Amino acid sequence: METQQKKLYVSASDARAFVEAVLCGNGIPHDNAIIIADCLIQADLRGVDTHGINRIPSYMARVRKGVLDAEASPSLNQITPVVAQVDGKNGFGFIAAHMGMAKAIEMAKEFGIGMVSVKHSNHFGMSAWVVQQALDADMMSLVFTNSSPALPVWGGRSKLMGVSPIACGAPAGAEKPFILDMAPSIAARGKIYKAARRGEKIPLDWALDADGNQTDDPNKALLDGVMLPMGGPKGSALSIMMDVFSGVLSGSAFAGHVVNPYDPSKPADVGHFLVALKPDLFMSLQEFKDRMDYLYTRVVGSEKMAGVERIYYPGEIEQLVHEERLKTGIPYVEAEIEALNQEAERVGVAKIVTSIGY
Repeated sequence: METQQKKLYVSASDARAFVEAVLCGNGIPHDNAIIIADCLIQADLRGVDTHGINRIPSYMARVRKGVLDAEASPSLNQITPVVAQVDGKNGFGFIAAHMGMAKAIEMAKEFGIGMVSVKHSNHFGMSAWVVQQALDADMMSLVFTNSSPALPVWGGRSKLMGVSPIACGAPAGAEKPFILDMAPSIAARGKIYKAARRGEKIPLDWALDADGNQTDDPNKALLDGVMLPMGGPKGSALSIMMDVFSGVLSGSAFAGHVVNPYDPSKPADVGHFLVALKPDLFMSLQEFKDRMDYLYTRVVGSEKMAGVERIYYPGEIEQLVHEERLKTGIPYVEAEIEALNQEAERVGVAKIVTSIGY
């Protein structure tokens, strides 16, 4: 039976300060802790709760087991004027991806395009924050990553491909920017972890149990079950594509060998693929943004199907949630707060500040 837990609201600034303190208490350099905390808070503000600060306990477990190097600083190797590679050195994926996109942007500003492959990395949370990094520099972007096995290939029944997000973005003018961040599964795996954590059921078409039957029990789906790809063979093919560009190309793990971020037994060896593209290569930046604004108005202003009140642009719902949560605070359930506070106690820092409502 589904259990509803009371929600506690935490301001973004309090949540950010808490995460920085816990990270630093676990040996993460302060400059890196700032980047990681910002990425996690961005996810919570956008309503992508599966990739926010609730990931801290699993990340810290990996640090404590020595399978994620808390102090690692990635290195960068320039391959051609428009291509570089980052070696994450088994440090936080946030740091490696941040360095990679910063380099891609730098190359794109000079040459129009920049491509960075990242190897020996870890989970980098919500892909949209990397897209946002490019948007902040008025850049278009592609953001790919591979991940641990969770999906069967089409026609199979065992886990082989990851629920690896496909993300990209483009800046706009007066309207919302284009931000696509989607998993090739019917639902992101983090949503199943979230349901299990909160004692909630999942829709029957999200996953199969160990016997290959549909299940609404997130624990059965996570234990020996599999998630299902969206659109059957199409979602399966997209997950393989992420493995090609992120794993095979980079020299990182692939073909089912990326380690689950919740498994503290050995390094994950995740690969990423990042591209920044200058949008004013063929016209002025203002003309590009005007054209993007026109696309936005055409999409959201198109005729609605029966029962639809509003058409949203890709990424728009998350941006609206972001605006709302900056005002109300970020909602966490008590079980999540308790898990976070346990991490604070481990390293002797202040517990996360909570209050009901704002």
